[in-house]
Amino acid sequence: MQATAETQTSEAAIVAAAQALRQDAVRMLGELVAHPSLMSEERSAQAYMADTFAALGLQVHEFQIDEDRIRAHPGYSPSIVSYEGRPNVVGIHKPDGPSRGKSLIFNGHIDVVPTGAPALWTHPPFDPFIEGDRLHGRGACDMKAGIVAYTMAFKALQSLGLAPASPVYFQSVVEEECTGNGALACLVEDYRADAAIIPEPLGGIMTCQLGVIWLAIEVLGKPVHASVAQTGVGAIDFSLYLFAELKKLEARWNEPSARYRCFAHHAHPVNFNLGKIQGGEWASSVPSACPATFASASIPT
Repeated sequence: MQATAETQTSEAAIVAAAQALRQDAVRMLGELVAHPSLMSEERSAQAYMADTFAALGLQVHEFQIDEDRIRAHPGYSPSIVSYEGRPNVVGIHKPDGPSRGKSLIFNGHIDVVPTGAPALWTHPPFDPFIEGDRLHGRGACDMKAGIVAYTMAFKALQSLGLAPASPVYFQSVVEEECTGNGALACLVEDYRADAAIIPEPLGGIMTCQLGVIWLAIEVLGKPVHASVAQTGVGAIDFSLYLFAELKKLEARWNEPSARYRCFAHHAHPVNFNLGKIQGGEWASSVPSACPATFASASIPT
């Protein structure tokens, strides 16, 4: 740390400075949740983060993902929507004078998962509200609170006249919920440090992650009229049969003897999910086709 005061600042003083910013943190989280940053709609939330980083005196670098650059990297996943108008935002701290100690990256994703059925929400998903000691809204936990946490950590140091003695990069990235190409683009952009912290809401320190595998299939059936349905093959029914077989594979992979060592203490580390299914033409025909999307994911550890 670099300090403006001659005396060394205690750990307790730093913790107290962070606690003093609680209301600022709640306010920022509410404002960030109010930006409906669904995948492909991250622009307004990223503009908010650029303004926030600038207000902290950080150098701000906004850049759009260049898919041609990241495609050759082993970590690349095929994108689902265009990256046009969806920038990554990086706040950059560089110390005054020579660097001392280790450099650090804080990385957080700004995109949120779809809101689902409106009837299941007691409040509109992007209208944040506080109940007890929790702020609710789509993306409040995953992971806008993490972005707020690293922002407030830096602000707490500033309030004490302190600054990191080595470079620190604060990354707010797009598209984590499906491909992870946002974080990958930062790496390809040559943002590197001695360590990286990703403040996801995991309840501990993660040392191993299986990730998510997406599988898209389209089943074709044998369409006939509903009056002779027993003579046809329903594409929807067969998709459900395939998923039932995948669940049997999931059960085998979750057997104690089959678990990877880092997941051995989890009772059910591997999960297959039928996330999206559609098919058929009308109620009186056996469905001729049924596209479905599956995901395989694990509990991080």
